[in-house]
Amino acid sequence: MKYQYIFGPVPSRRLGISLGIDPIPFKTCTYNCVYCECGATTNLTTERKEYIPVKDIIAELKDYLDGNPKLDYITFSGSGEPTLNIGIGKIIDFLKGNYPQYKIAVLTNGSLLYQKEVRDEIIRADLVMPSLDAVSEQAFRRINRADNRLDIQKIIYGLIEFRKEFKGGIWLEIFIVPGINDTDSELKLLREDIMKINPTYVQINSLDRPGTENWVKPINSVSLKKVVSYFKDLPVEVIGNFKSREKIASFDHNIEERIIATIRRRPCTAEDLSETLGIHINEINKYLQSLLERNIIKVQNLERGFFFKIKNR
Repeated sequence: MKYQYIFGPVPSRRLGISLGIDPIPFKTCTYNCVYCECGATTNLTTERKEYIPVKDIIAELKDYLDGNPKLDYITFSGSGEPTLNIGIGKIIDFLKGNYPQYKIAVLTNGSLLYQKEVRDEIIRADLVMPSLDAVSEQAFRRINRADNRLDIQKIIYGLIEFRKEFKGGIWLEIFIVPGINDTDSELKLLREDIMKINPTYVQINSLDRPGTENWVKPINSVSLKKVVSYFKDLPVEVIGNFKSREKIASFDHNIEERIIATIRRRPCTAEDLSETLGIHINEINKYLQSLLERNIIKVQNLERGFFFKIKNR
């Protein structure tokens, strides 16, 4: 079977060997984050519906999982907000009922957790990884550029309520955009509300490859230490400190070689590579990041987007 809605397993720095589920069409999301590596959101919405038929996702999962693959997690992720699909709970129930040996993670921006039905649908997951980049409405709008029907206090309420109900792990990610949410005032607000949410871990992230807007820059080491210090009495981790992807068992050197061979012929965007190689864009992005970290490729911002090319040595 050729898979359309599951991808990988991908080498995840946080989750190890991760099989991805993408239950949403490309760039359908409640946010249009300035740092998103998948590019600008083309369908900004809070409407929940069965964007991808649940039966088709389940058929692909059954075909793949019947082979008893070695996985650390099955992860709802992809190129949009997975909780927009009203069938996410049915898929989790199917996995728990038929493949209980696998742990389930949900990678979400957390924007819809204020809805009780959304919380109920993902309650059987083992791990939920929401994000909270800002608490002030101004910083929230500048970074996440959310659908106008959302407001930050509603989102924080949803995270607090979910923590009360959920028995699994919550790894709360903060993406730092220098000049916006790394100020003393913003960090103080974040800390106050994160204390109320009480996640299992607070994970600090920053730009490590080009995002939607080219003015977004990585955080420097001095500022990073300041940010971490704000959360020193919480279980805080820096995502960039996790193990390199090429050391993870699912790292596929054949995929990496195909990417290198393609961009050696001509520079390509991540979308070009995904279409040319027939590999999900999230999987492409993992390998591009590894190549950038090892100084094998470089990136150039052109009119059509970010192009990757081989770095001359």
